[in-house]
Amino acid sequence: MAEIIKRLYISGYQSFEMGIFNQKDPRVVVIKKALKRELKNYLENGLEWVMTGGNLGCEIWAGQVTIELKQEYPELKLAMVLPFQEFGSKWNEANQLLLTELQGKADFVDSVSHHPYQNPIQFRNYTQFMLEHTDGSLLVYDAEFPGKTKFLISSIEKYQEQNDYFLQTISMDDLENSYDFEDSV
Repeated sequence: MAEIIKRLYISGYQSFEMGIFNQKDPRVVVIKKALKRELKNYLENGLEWVMTGGNLGCEIWAGQVTIELKQEYPELKLAMVLPFQEFGSKWNEANQLLLTELQGKADFVDSVSHHPYQNPIQFRNYTQFMLEHTDGSLLVYDAEFPGKTKFLISSIEKYQEQNDYFLQTISMDDLENSYDFEDSV
């Protein structure tokens, strides 16, 4: 990592894309461990803000890891930026609680659109906002398993054509390499 990343956007797969429907799934531990390892590298190189959305899966887990790391790195800040007002309001109660708890611990919470969901343009505007307000992205993403994150990758690559913007991915191989037997116990 040659440049200093002060504001990092973290995203990736949604939990349903990985077949994870329970926060106690052992794969969550592995993903969080990989995110924590990478975040520590960024923190040692000047990271100040983690910016993420509220999607169930990698975004929620990134927020949770950031909150955990604040004990060791109290200067670290978490921004929860949602695509629109009332994001997550149609989720089941347990998932809404996950989002609400994380928002309560974040240093900054807002939405790009101050209206409830109206159309897909709100997601495009959200992505553009996140790219313009961060120095780079860390995505849990593997090209062999594209999922919805492929659209974010495409937006980042297009943004990189005109802007100096850093992108790092955590692939399935990276996740397998961060797994150890203790994670499954």
